[in-house]
Amino acid sequence: MISLAHAQAAGASADPTGSLMQFLPMILMFAVLWFLMVRPQMKKAKEHKALLSALAKGDEVVTQGGILGRITKVDESYVTVEIAAGTEVIVQKPSISLVLPKGTLKSL
Repeated sequence: MISLAHAQAAGASADPTGSLMQFLPMILMFAVLWFLMVRPQMKKAKEHKALLSALAKGDEVVTQGGILGRITKVDESYVTVEIAAGTEVIVQKPSISLVLPKGTLKSL
């Protein structure tokens, strides 16, 4: 009985691909997670950062709160947005979610 157990242990350690096959499903799940979730979020964050760096006076924007307005002043961290004639609000740059095409506010 001892010789049979010894023979089984030697055969199991001789297979080098056995340990790789155990981790293969975990590696595949990580790859799918990376390509379906992490990579698109990184791409979207990069596009948003480029949008914020390109903000200029006169751009028509939408904030994350849904407020539409025209930029009157751009600072390093803040943007002044005119939402009505004579009414301006100061918002943080990251709260700008979308830059509208020119003339959109006049058509509303």
